Amino acid sequence: MFKYLQLYKSTVFLKVIFVLSIAIIFFIAAITFKHITVLKNSSIWLNKSYEVNTELERLISYIKDAETGQRGYLLSKDDSYLQPYYVSKDLVKVSFDKVSRLTKNSRTQQSNLKKLLYYINKKQNYLSKSLYLIKQNKTDELQIQKNLTEGKIVMDSIRSKIEDMILAEQNLLNERQKDYEDTMAYTPIFIYLTLLVTLFLITSAFLKMNNDLSALKKANNILMVSNEANNLAEIVGNFGSWQLNLEKNTYIFSDNEFRLLGHLPQEFEASLEEFLKFVHPDDLEFVIEKTKNMSSDTNLAPFTYRIIRKDGQIRYFRGLGRVVENASGQKTFIGTTSDVTEEIYDKKIIEDRNRELETTNKELTAFNYIASHDLQEPLRKIETFISRLVDKDFNNISEAGQQYITRIQSSASRMRVLIDDLLQFSRTNKAEKVFEKIDLNGLLENAKQELAQLIEDKNAIIENTELPILNVIPFQMQQLFINLIGNSLKYSRENVTPLIKIESSLITATTEELLPNTKDKFYKICVEDNGIGFEQEYANKIFILFNRLHNKNQFDGTGIGLAICKKIVENHKGYIFAEGHPNEGSTFTIYLPTT
Repeated sequence: MFKYLQLYKSTVFLKVIFVLSIAIIFFIAAITFKHITVLKNSSIWLNKSYEVNTELERLISYIKDAETGQRGYLLSKDDSYLQPYYVSKDLVKVSFDKVSRLTKNSRTQQSNLKKLLYYINKKQNYLSKSLYLIKQNKTDELQIQKNLTEGKIVMDSIRSKIEDMILAEQNLLNERQKDYEDTMAYTPIFIYLTLLVTLFLITSAFLKMNNDLSALKKANNILMVSNEANNLAEIVGNFGSWQLNLEKNTYIFSDNEFRLLGHLPQEFEASLEEFLKFVHPDDLEFVIEKTKNMSSDTNLAPFTYRIIRKDGQIRYFRGLGRVVENASGQKTFIGTTSDVTEEIYDKKIIEDRNRELETTNKELTAFNYIASHDLQEPLRKIETFISRLVDKDFNNISEAGQQYITRIQSSASRMRVLIDDLLQFSRTNKAEKVFEKIDLNGLLENAKQELAQLIEDKNAIIENTELPILNVIPFQMQQLFINLIGNSLKYSRENVTPLIKIESSLITATTEELLPNTKDKFYKICVEDNGIGFEQEYANKIFILFNRLHNKNQFDGTGIGLAICKKIVENHKGYIFAEGHPNEGSTFTIYLPTT
């Protein structure tokens, strides 16, 4: 069924209908011609039968005239009565020949004519013999009577044979009439059925053409809208299109192709020669080399060049194209021309900024080297000499001097922590990001061991649920746990046993308000404590480098630890958020993607 439906929708259907309609028209013409021929033949046969019958009647009439003339002569002895007798021989011969010609295609009639000729000759012999005896005065009544009697018998045979011929001609005419009636009986019905089939085919073709016309109008409307949309897209996208008919070697430019060159749409004849006039002289040879094989190549690789617009502006264009073949087998080379001037300029700006960034990175690398070597070396000496001074001469120094030395020790210690935290933050940014599938429970235990002394000093309690197995950077994830647990221990409340809860659950992003509205799955890890907490308005500021919510005299720290946490989570394509309640505690929520 689908196959026939496809045939109906194709142009082959109309071609088949056209051929069948022509064939049926010729067939009806042939039937009509045959019908006319039958009518003509029937008319000819009817006229011929009429002529045969008439001529036979005439023939027997001539013989009767001869016989009547002879009898008149016998009774009156007047020669004038013999005139029909003498004329009848020629007339009989002419009439007989005509009948013979008219019935030459009938074997039956030709056989009857042979017998009729025999009787006619015999009759004429009897007439001649009787007339001869009378003219010679050899009057023999018995002989004459005998001749007359035999002549009568022959005349009866002539009449009988002529009646047979008339009857045979009538039978032949009846047979021909029957054939004609049979032909006339089925021919109209056959023609009527044929006309019905033709009408059905023509109606189907009309419906198909009407549907095609409707579809064509719809397609034209869609094409018109599509062309307008394409023209608008070319304007918005700042590009133009062109076509090259490979058989005729003719070009077509879109309206925006002219606008890109600074001209009104269709302001000049579209051709490669005209377009090359706009190409920058320094790029002309390059463009000619790229486009010289368009008639033989199937693709035109993207290439960038400069043009000089009508208003003198120099713009950067990028061209590309390929060969397409339509349903008729005609090949056309289609291409696009994009104005990429802004892209080229932006690329140059990016390259300049990349060079600046590269310089900055080199300076940061130098800073890291200084921080890890040059700054630590004098710091170690300061710490060493202060330590020696305290060990040997601390008691010999005035009370004010001792306070100064204590402050110097404290400052050197903070400097040591600050340098270590900066190095840690730098390594978090620069470290090679090698992911491994690892159990986070093991990393959490390692972090606890790292902070074991502080946990023991604070008598802290750490509770955790089962953590997942994820693809992570192991040492960074361990550092994340160290920093978050260390932060909770540092900001614990006095006379309150620190309690840290670590919980994990699998969630979908759509269920969390803080995450993008996607169907991605995340592991949600919450680190909750019962410390001093913080005001929620500072929830985002605590992740900023060197940002501190408390005075350095209240709590030790550099303001780098949570910034490191945020960087580690970002390295894992995750999210981290903080929630605080003063004198109640804080909660740090981490979302890590499952893949």
